[in-house]
Amino acid sequence: MKLKKLTELALLTALALIIFVIEMRFPDIVPVPGVKLGLANIITVYAVFVYRPSETAMLVACRIILGAMFSGNMSALLYSVSGAFFCLLGMILISRFLKLKYIWLCSILGAMLHNTGQILAAVLIMQSTAVMSYLPVLILSGSIAGAFTGLCAQLVVNRMSQTNKTP
Repeated sequence: MKLKKLTELALLTALALIIFVIEMRFPDIVPVPGVKLGLANIITVYAVFVYRPSETAMLVACRIILGAMFSGNMSALLYSVSGAFFCLLGMILISRFLKLKYIWLCSILGAMLHNTGQILAAVLIMQSTAVMSYLPVLILSGSIAGAFTGLCAQLVVNRMSQTNKTP
């Protein structure tokens, strides 16, 4: 990997971490565990469309590990990893079929898959299917948050393409 690309990915990871830390300071908008905006995913959605899958996976892995350290919540790491794995895999697959102007649709699917991955991890960790009752609420809230983060990522891609920084 060239130094320029590595530097870009490092800066995107730092930006995603800054967004994550700022979002941690927001009060919960809904009293349901697991519901949040996921603003750091703006960077992930952007990276899915601009960088190779391996590069995006590296960015996401660094963000998740460092985010768990910064938040002091290492126990949430398993939930984050499973959610991110489902999300990233789904977004990489669908990005191959979507045009760049539909990046927001990819984000909605990614948010829904992220919530599904987290619930599956909770089922395995807690060894109970009772947490499945959260899934409909998480899918709905994830769709709304995914649309918002996807539209933000769409704005970033549009702005970057005006400056000839993206394809």
